[in-house]
Amino acid sequence: MLRTYLPAVVFLLLGGAIGVTFSILNMFAGPRRAANRSQEAPYESGMPSMVRRGFRFGISFYLVAMLFILFDIEVIFLFPIAVELRAFGTFALSETIVFVVLLMIAFVYVWRRGALEWK
Repeated sequence: MLRTYLPAVVFLLLGGAIGVTFSILNMFAGPRRAANRSQEAPYESGMPSMVRRGFRFGISFYLVAMLFILFDIEVIFLFPIAVELRAFGTFALSETIVFVVLLMIAFVYVWRRGALEWK
């Protein structure tokens, strides 16, 4: 049983060792520059950033991001079924239709609630 996990354990140990080694080398051989205030400020196309520490994004930003992820996952689930629909049969087609209909209902709900409107 241990033989089957041995390559994965060796890979993890080797990766961890390389990461730790490079971190230690960076501490000793890396540049030691004192950062000034202008270097630490965010840079946005040559203009000073208007975002301050206490700035909070609106909930609509997160809702749009979650919708993007949801429909991205939909494409990931639909691609294998589209490629091998004959092998999966009518059951997979009906399940796919139910899946898409439920996603469209959720999309219409979010749209009607105004989550896609930028304020």
